[in-house]
Amino acid sequence: MNRICELFNVKYPVIQGGMVWCAGWKLASAVSNNGGLGLIGAGSMHPETLREHIVKMKQATSRPFGVNVPLLYPETEKIMDIIAENKVPIVFTSAGSPKKWTGWLKDRGIKVAHVVSGSVFAQKSEAAGVDAIVAEGFEAGGHNGRDETTTLTLIPAVRKATSLPLLAAGGIASGQSMFAAMVLGADGVQIGSRFAISEESSAHIAFKKHVAELGEGGTKLVLKKLAPVRLVKNAFFNLVVEAEKSGASIEELLKLLGKGRAKKGIFEGDLDEGELEIGQVSAQLNDIKPVKEIMAQLIAEYQLAKQHVVSESRFIF
Repeated sequence: MNRICELFNVKYPVIQGGMVWCAGWKLASAVSNNGGLGLIGAGSMHPETLREHIVKMKQATSRPFGVNVPLLYPETEKIMDIIAENKVPIVFTSAGSPKKWTGWLKDRGIKVAHVVSGSVFAQKSEAAGVDAIVAEGFEAGGHNGRDETTTLTLIPAVRKATSLPLLAAGGIASGQSMFAAMVLGADGVQIGSRFAISEESSAHIAFKKHVAELGEGGTKLVLKKLAPVRLVKNAFFNLVVEAEKSGASIEELLKLLGKGRAKKGIFEGDLDEGELEIGQVSAQLNDIKPVKEIMAQLIAEYQLAKQHVVSESRFIF
């Protein structure tokens, strides 16, 4: 049996990323109900908002689900307490050290996966006691690794560094890319951008439509002085680039960011002044679909890719 399916008790080794302003209970429950593992994104939620989403999640699905917690965000302690109180079975942590919370979560019977951007961080995560590792490549949307290592390079490196169940993330939005990641050593995949513009995503429809129209080169990694983040090129993006070119200090960049930029762009649909986070794979996305169709297409494409490799004589040397 597939190790990710066994670990999380899911039908398919497909995890939906816990994206800020996209991953509420509607999206997460739809993914879980269709055989994957849905994650509620706590990064854009106040603690009491997260509590409400967990309650609604339990009403919407009887399948396993989890919560994604970016450790650099405020109110982490309150978030973790709510997760434990509500007996959430799985937590994905990111953007911070897994040392502080992994043991605490596992002592409460919660399975833990941690997101890394390099093999050294994977080894540290294994030492901290996590149950699985997400290796996220440079292609991914949102906060990203400083080394700019692509998924194609990252997965085999992390596979050599750890024996834990491994999920590939970054640039994966099709069954073909899922198959490729698993050939490289992953046991499953975490998918963000494809689900970010699904019908069930809580992102604004203007954001979804804009992402569906992006072409190659529509995103870029910026804000490397702070925490690298992949953004859609828009008016706000241009301000950031100009500030960085002029040698803006960290304080000046923080002032430019202000508060609520991601909410303004992703959740409220301000395509000019908002911070629009999405992955490079957005160039391959041109429609807004319900999760049921996305999952069915992913699995069908995966099976077809497997058959194609076996049957095509051009793969025989």
